[in-house]
Parts: sequence; C-alpha cells; structure tokens
Amino acid sequence: FEQADGGSIFLDEIGDMSLRAQAKVLRAIQEGEIERVGGGGAIRVDVRVLAATNQELEALARDGRFRDDLYFRLNVVPMRVPPLRERRDDIPALVNYFLERCRVENNLPPRAIAPEAMTILVDLAWPGNVRELANVVERLVILSRGPAIGPADLERAGASGGAPAGRAGTPPAGAAPLLGSDEIAAAGGLIPARRAFEIACIREGLRAAAGNVSEAARLLRIDRTNLHKKIQAYGIDVERNGSRAPENG
Repeated sequence: FEQADGGSIFLDEIGDMSLRAQAKVLRAIQEGEIERVGGGGAIRVDVRVLAATNQELEALARDGRFRDDLYFRLNVVPMRVPPLRERRDDIPALVNYFLERCRVENNLPPRAIAPEAMTILVDLAWPGNVRELANVVERLVILSRGPAIGPADLERAGASGGAPAGRAGTPPAGAAPLLGSDEIAAAGGLIPARRAFEIACIREGLRAAAGNVSEAARLLRIDRTNLHKKIQAYGIDVERNGSRAPENG
C-alpha cells in the first residue's frame, strides 16, 4: 500500500485473505492508514483498490469468513468475468499469446498450434480457466517435438479430448510419465530436459505465489536459498513471472 500511494493496487484472490489481514485492508481503505510490520506509527496512504476473487464474497460474509464492512467497501463497481467455458471464442487468441510468451521465456524455436489441436483446446472444459490454459500451453511448448503442436502432443501432455470432462490438463490415472523417452530426446537429452522442466516448475511456483519467493519455495518444497540459486542460475525474472494471467474466471 505504501508503494502504491497515489495510485492503484490490485489484490488478487481476496476471498482467501485471513480475517486479520482483512482488518488491515479495511483500515487502509476506510481510514487511509497503514502501519509497517514492526513500525512505530501510522502512515497515510491514498490508494485506489481493485480486488478479484473466484469465490462468492457475499456468501463468505454471511458465513462469517469475510468481513461485512470490507465487502461493502469493495463492492462499489462489481464486475463479473465469465469463466473460459462461456467465452470459447477467446481461447485461440489466449493460446497464441501464451504460446509465444512461453517460447520466448524458454528460448525455444517458433511453435504453432495445428488446427485440429486448437479445436480440441477450444472444446475442453477448463475448470481452472485462463490460469489452467496457460499451464497447459507451457507444458505443450516444452514437450512438443516439432514446430507444430498437434493432437498427439496434447495427448502426451494430458490435454486431449479424451480427458475426463472438467479435468482438462490432468493426466488420467495410469497415464504415461510426463517426460517419456521421445520427449527427453526431443529436448536434446536428459540435462536439457531436466533444465526445461525445472524452469517451468519454478516459473509456475512464482506465478502461484504472486512472486513471493518464500511462498514459492514452500509450494515447490525446496529450501528458499536453493530456490534463489536456481532463479539466478536460470536467469528467471521473479517480478515478471510473479504476475498472474489476465483473468481469474
């Protein structure tokens, strides 16, 4: 809030915020004051707050899991973002955006989605919305063996039309390992394949943790110092990879 003074701040997944943290946000909005951890006094701030959640805040407020006063403060101009399944026409553009972003981040040659594969992606359920789509596209870019990503690549990545409804991007029980011999060979051997896989996991961990390295380390179940070393060794931009995909559905 202090850094956003005079501007705007975006609070994602505010429905998951603890009641204690909600009280601090309410004070910042209502009183225009914050207090640093370990600080000695209040700091005045003037911040416009934008918030997003995939939960029903009104229901949480009724259940006592979200503060009524904060809910009414935030619910000034509510906007509903439809889930991806209700706007399938957006999927091709999103796929191509994530395709190019992932290709550049991993320093890989150009990739394209074959029309048949794009049709499958458009028809999937996507319960995880844009975030799930981004993860699947990243997996496809890393595991695909040629310039064109086809239905066979989707099947290897667990994102084919044969996946159970509502579970897009999740390999079915008994599926083959994520990296088979063909994928390892396509990546140039075990070392490059492991490197690409680690980079993808670290980037996803940072996105899930909104750029918080300590939280990403916890999610990835590795030591924070070790994660820092890997981030530096791979040249991963924490700030860039900590940003979330547009829309939360």
